[in-house]
Amino acid sequence: MAKFFISSSRHSCSPVTASLPAPSPISPPLNPHSTQLILVEFFDQKKMEKKNIAKSVHCLVLAFPAQGHINPMLQFSKLSQHEGVKVTLATTAFYCMNNMLRLPASIALETISDGFDYGGGVGKAKSLKHYLDTFWQVGPQTLEELIKKLGKTGNPVDCLIYDSFLPWGIDVAKRCGILGAVFLTQNLAVSSIYYHFNLGKLKVPITHEVSLPALPPLQLGDLPSFFCNYEKDSVTLHSLSAQFTNTHKADWVLCNTVYELEKEIVNWTMKIWPKLRTIGPSIPSMFLDKRLENDEDYGAAQFSSDEECMKWLEDKPKGSVVYVSFGTMVAINEKQIEELAFGLKDSGSYFLWAVRASEQGKLPKGSELKSEKGLVVAWCSQLKVLAHEAISCFVTHCGWNSTLESLSLGIPMIAVPQWTEQFTNAKFIADVWKIGIRATVDEKKIVTREVLKHSIWEIMESEKGKEMKRNAMQWKTLAREAVGEGGSSHKNITEFLDGLFHLQTKCTESHIAY
Repeated sequence: MAKFFISSSRHSCSPVTASLPAPSPISPPLNPHSTQLILVEFFDQKKMEKKNIAKSVHCLVLAFPAQGHINPMLQFSKLSQHEGVKVTLATTAFYCMNNMLRLPASIALETISDGFDYGGGVGKAKSLKHYLDTFWQVGPQTLEELIKKLGKTGNPVDCLIYDSFLPWGIDVAKRCGILGAVFLTQNLAVSSIYYHFNLGKLKVPITHEVSLPALPPLQLGDLPSFFCNYEKDSVTLHSLSAQFTNTHKADWVLCNTVYELEKEIVNWTMKIWPKLRTIGPSIPSMFLDKRLENDEDYGAAQFSSDEECMKWLEDKPKGSVVYVSFGTMVAINEKQIEELAFGLKDSGSYFLWAVRASEQGKLPKGSELKSEKGLVVAWCSQLKVLAHEAISCFVTHCGWNSTLESLSLGIPMIAVPQWTEQFTNAKFIADVWKIGIRATVDEKKIVTREVLKHSIWEIMESEKGKEMKRNAMQWKTLAREAVGEGGSSHKNITEFLDGLFHLQTKCTESHIAY
């Protein structure tokens, strides 16, 4: 006789035994075909039970209020929701009031306070440290209030998936009696650098080559920019490194990277964080495995895309256009923008340059960019652009999302890092993954027009450039395999979600004993 242990409350595992009707004392023998049919029906029923249970699993996803953080976490939310998890996305009130969020109807949106609800968010704080400190003071309380509020809806939160930039998330989760999964929006190499600095194993100022477990030898210029400007940025460096103070408390560590991309560092890191799982690249499904229907963008945008650029690309030859973009946050100085403009024009190549409206005043005056071969837009859908066959290479600031997007679509890069972890990403792009060129800078830290022109030629025309293109296509294949059925990221995501389903099953509905 099977026994069903049915919980009387959502988070209680106290069993109540329900007996099944006794079998008939005389049962006719079953033939093999009947037995097979019953077994098939039984396992189909089990699948349906799991699906029904999955719908009750509720994850609250807490993202740091920046597009580079929200995008991968929102994408992971959509994938989780597709697998049957109820998802609520939360970020700060100010961000939600001032940015476009197009969420699937099945994903709810909530807000918490960072202390700057009406004061401009992180952009109005005195410093990043000031912002993080203020957020730490008011964020935990408002997050706890949100979890309690959601607990009264009939479908309380089971797991908090929180941005690693908000390490206090795990403490709130534990106080509320729910699971906690930290989400790393940076790659694991960068996380390892900050982790070792936080431990005191990486001393500043850096005066020699840096050697860290499972990483290639690193020079000062390969580290996040705060190490180079330590006297000026020491407070910020300590604040960012503090995100790894309590990572060991998390029930899972989810990283937006690909196992095959960082195999050595993943294997080493799992010795200290056994629950580490790679789940990337966390980009819209239509550009990878097409699992989610019509999933062509993240669903969060600071700026409106200019669709003119897609029309402009249509009549350009295959592999003929240089795409240039420096992301949503980086501010380029006027001299660097001038050199980029002349370098693009002098290259003789078609180019598409996304220059935010706030930066367009720095563009050279006169006729420097008046060319039938160039198009400057305020913003565009980067994934759609990179996926277009006309694109040959990507001049990028090397933000991690941009790097993953370019890699996933097989586009070589010209690395022009500007800030924070972009220098480490550039090191790996050029020297480890060999899918691009790191543009050299002069004594004023400027990439000159001559350097950019030569870099474009090298990728588009040289034998070395052809090798980079082959490497990029190989990584594109590996990225798609990782998220495809049976791939490394697919397995890890499935394991994570199955873990939630299993715990929910134990605490809500049934444990079947035979």
